[in-house]
Parts: sequence; structure tokens; C-alpha cells
Amino acid sequence: MFDYFKGFITDKRKTSKGTYLTVDISGLGYLLEVTERDFQATSINEDKTQKIYSLLTHREDAMALYGFLNKETRDIFQILLSVSGVGAKMALALLNEFDACDLISLVIDGNFKELTRAKGVGPKLAQKIILELKDKLMKTELPRTGDTLPQTQAISDTQSVLLSLGYEETEINDTLKRIMPSISNSTNSEEVLRKALTTLSM
Repeated sequence: MFDYFKGFITDKRKTSKGTYLTVDISGLGYLLEVTERDFQATSINEDKTQKIYSLLTHREDAMALYGFLNKETRDIFQILLSVSGVGAKMALALLNEFDACDLISLVIDGNFKELTRAKGVGPKLAQKIILELKDKLMKTELPRTGDTLPQTQAISDTQSVLLSLGYEETEINDTLKRIMPSISNSTNSEEVLRKALTTLSM
């Protein structure tokens, strides 16, 4: 319903329940729960115009708005919520511990032990997250790369992830063509993905 909010940050607050920002848009204040990472970001200053990607969630007893500085973090949060047993607090805990790219890389590599660093995530849940999230991230029909991109697993992994995050085939391939000359190791999935996400978020 809301893709993003762009307005003045009028309030920052940290409570026992979480970290929050209030964004003023034309005199209306929207309260968004954010990750600790975004709350502490130097770009978040009161009385400064800020673009914040958002997600509205519905429960039987409440509605809540969540905000993110980056689109890919918002999209990963939304995918995490689709994993059975993972609620908003758990998804935020994962994104507090890992940035979006690191989290995706851990899932692709199947590194469930590292996921248990996040508050409240035990080994069984970590394995479940990897099983379900990897399936959601990787089971997409890959776009045609054309002759200008190397046919590596890193390229395929990056395309799958970006497609699952909602990016279009054309912008994915255009981005990969732009960044590949600056990639030191074209077989390193994490390096390719991180550079692609950074470029797409500009």
C-alpha cells in the first residue's frame, strides 16, 4: 500500500519494544518501526528530509508500519515474514545482526550456525529459515544474460536473488554489465551480489 515515505524526521525514539522514527508528510506524522542499524545511521537526522521504504503489516489485533533506508532490506524483511515461524520482531532481529547482502549470502551458503547470532534464533529455526528462504530466493526463472556476461554461478545466483526482490530483468542485466569490469572475482557470489545491490540502490 505504501512503497515509501519522503518527509522530515521529526522524532527518533528507542523503547523497550523497539526503535522508531516519526516522518512528517504534509502535517501528518507516520510512526515507523525501524532496525537498530537504520536508527543509528548517520543519515537519519531529525528535521532532515529522508526517503524511507515502508511495509504495512496487518494482524488480527493491530496494524504496523515498518521503515527501511534501503529497498532491498525492506524486500528481504517482507520475504522473511513469509517464512513460517518468523514474525516481525524476529525478522528485525536478523536484519539488526546482518545487512541484507550478508543475510542472503548466509542463506545461499546454508550457513545456519552463523544465523544463530541473531537474537532469538536457535539452530532449528535457523535451518528452517535457510530451507524456506533459499527456496524463495533461488527458485525463479533466470533472465537471458546475452553474450556480454560471463556464465558463472555467481551471476546466476545474483540474478535469482534480484528477481525475487522485484527488480526487472532489463535493469538486472544492465547493472551486471556495468559492474562486472570492477569485480575482482567473477565467481564470488557475495561480491557480485553486494556490488549489484549497492548500484541498484543508488
